[in-house]
Amino acid sequence: MTEQIYATPCGNIHYWINKESINSELQLVFLPGLTADHRLFEKQIEYFESKYPVFVWDAPGHAASWPFCFDFNLMDKARWLDEILVKEGFDHPVIIGQSMGGYVGQAYAQLYPEKLKGFVSVDSAPLQRRYVTAAEIWLLKRMEPVYRHYPWKSLLKLGTNGVATSSYGRKIMHNMMMTYNGDQERYAKIAGHGYRILAEAMEANLPYEIKCPSILICGEKDHAGSCIRYNKAWHKNTGIPIEWIKDAGHNSNTDAPEIVNRLIEELVKKL
Repeated sequence: MTEQIYATPCGNIHYWINKESINSELQLVFLPGLTADHRLFEKQIEYFESKYPVFVWDAPGHAASWPFCFDFNLMDKARWLDEILVKEGFDHPVIIGQSMGGYVGQAYAQLYPEKLKGFVSVDSAPLQRRYVTAAEIWLLKRMEPVYRHYPWKSLLKLGTNGVATSSYGRKIMHNMMMTYNGDQERYAKIAGHGYRILAEAMEANLPYEIKCPSILICGEKDHAGSCIRYNKAWHKNTGIPIEWIKDAGHNSNTDAPEIVNRLIEELVKKL
């Protein structure tokens, strides 16, 4: 994997890419969740990088993609992603988005439906307005002070044990959170801004329709928000196939990497 930098009006986005592979017809684009970074997909990159061209980023404001001005929205993230993919020749992307990364994938599907060849939601949820309550949207817009005032040690424990069930999953999340150790203000800003632009994208009430082959993946022990409830409704309303990962948490790709890798590969091979 080679680290590259893409300049935007708000700051530089750091991403990692490998174009050397057996199959070049499709490209795998890995998008980590809120406050996580490129390390979240360590096991996926390891498995796929010789098979397909692969891409993973530190989302705007996260980890190496800093400093960054927080005056962008979810659609801006999707546009920047597209600009990078065009620059790198990733013309048939399959987006694998975990949590917030899945929302970015749906924004991308809204803007570039003809470009997206496949979509894998890993412990994410639908972006359509009808799935969330007014109270949930109200709360999403007001999360920054919560993260700013929560004791850091407790937040660190909750942030690691709350999203993963495996020792590997918890260790990698702990390492990613420690990027912000000593700068809780930045961590709170990233989380608060992320939730706010998510709420605004939901309020926009766009179709966010996934028109390409897709799969929903969700850990059976995913206790982040109402992820399980959202995924059940998403599957029921759209017919997108769903796979429940036994004993996995919100970061199911770190708790059960072999199973998640197999599911991604099965979808990609069908394409």
